[in-house]
Amino acid sequence: MAASNSNSTMILLEGVKKIYQMGAERVHALNGVDLRIDRNEYVAIMGPSGSGKSTMMNIIGCLDTPTEGTYVLNGQQVSQMDDNELAAVRNKEIGFVFQTFNLLPRVNCLQNVELPLIYAGVRKAQRRELAEQALVNVGLGDRMTHKPNELSGGQRQRVAVARAIVNQPSILLADEPTGNLDSRTGEEIMRLFEELYRRGNTVLLVTHEEDIARHARRVIRLRDGLIESDERIDRPVLAGETVGA
Repeated sequence: MAASNSNSTMILLEGVKKIYQMGAERVHALNGVDLRIDRNEYVAIMGPSGSGKSTMMNIIGCLDTPTEGTYVLNGQQVSQMDDNELAAVRNKEIGFVFQTFNLLPRVNCLQNVELPLIYAGVRKAQRRELAEQALVNVGLGDRMTHKPNELSGGQRQRVAVARAIVNQPSILLADEPTGNLDSRTGEEIMRLFEELYRRGNTVLLVTHEEDIARHARRVIRLRDGLIESDERIDRPVLAGETVGA
C-alpha cells in the first residue's frame, strides 16, 4: 500500500513505539518517535546502551515492526507488513553492513556479493556482472576470487559493503561498521561511505564513536526511547575530496 509522503522522503516514522514483554514487565524501548530522513542524507544514530537506537534501527531495517505508530519506507507503509512482506522489502530496499562482516567463509568474494541477487531471482550472467561491478566500486576488483580468510579486516568490510550495494538499495544501513577495525582501516571505510553518499546513496550509520559520527551530515541522539537531539553538521570538504556525487 503506497503512502502519501513527499517525493524527497525516504524514511518517515510517526509516533513509533516499541514495547517488549519481559515476563511480567513491559519494556518501552521506543516511546513515540517522530523522524523524517530524506533521500541522499547521511545520518549517524547515537545513544547509550538502552537508549532505543538498536530497536529503532531494527524497525528502519524491517527486521522488526512497531507496537504503535507508522513507518513509511520509500513511499511504502511497512508498519503492519507480515514477515514475508518485510523480507521482500528488506531485500529490495535495504543494504546492511555489520560490525562482524557476516561473510560466508567457504565461498569467494564474488559469490558472497552475489547472494542478495540470488534471493532477488536475478539470472546468473547478470548476477556475475553486477557483483563484479560492485567489487570494482569498492576497490576490490583484483580480489574477486579470494575467500574472506585471505583478506584483511578492511578488505572484508569492503566486500560486505559491495554486497550491501549490489542490489542498488534505497538505504545503506551500517551498524558499527568500524567496530572491528583499527583506526586507520576504519578511516578508509568511512572514506568509502563518503564516496557512496556523494554518489547519491542514503546512508544511515549506527555508532557509539563520536569521531565516526562526525563523518555524517546529521547526528541523531537517542535517550530513553526518544530523540534527545537532531544536529545538522556543516562538514568542511577535506583535502583531496570533490564536492558532488
